[in-house]
Amino acid sequence: MYVVENETTYLAVPDRPHSIVVHGCGYAVTQLSALAWLHDVRLVYWDDLDTHGFAILDRLRREFPHTQSMLVIRNVLSSCRDQWVKEASPTHERLDTLTPEEADLHESLMEGEFGHNIRLEQERVRFHLVEEVLEHALANGQGFQPRSSSSRSRGWS
Repeated sequence: MYVVENETTYLAVPDRPHSIVVHGCGYAVTQLSALAWLHDVRLVYWDDLDTHGFAILDRLRREFPHTQSMLVIRNVLSSCRDQWVKEASPTHERLDTLTPEEADLHESLMEGEFGHNIRLEQERVRFHLVEEVLEHALANGQGFQPRSSSSRSRGWS
């Protein structure tokens, strides 16, 4: 199962077999905690590359520690430099669930390594990068397996 931060991305994600995508609605992602079955599936979160995106990922991981991030890496941020915008009000929360790579990038954003209040909104990530990640996941059998044939799926692997 894939959770994306905003509606534009949710609507643009291509269908993939055995996978679903959910619009996480930013900080409302914590409402997913009511879905206990998410503890039993591969859960991937893709958000904006900014301080709030990392804070949302941290909140999701507090409930679902097995959550993996997607495209939340330094080289994606660097390769989309011409798509950067300003983050209006960065957060400086302590985020204890980030991986070392995520924590390093979060710290770089907070310290202004790339510039003052830099952010890369997920809908501005070059789509070929998204497709490459999804194809790699599909090729490695990393999709969501529905529990029954009546399960509806829309999403990506």
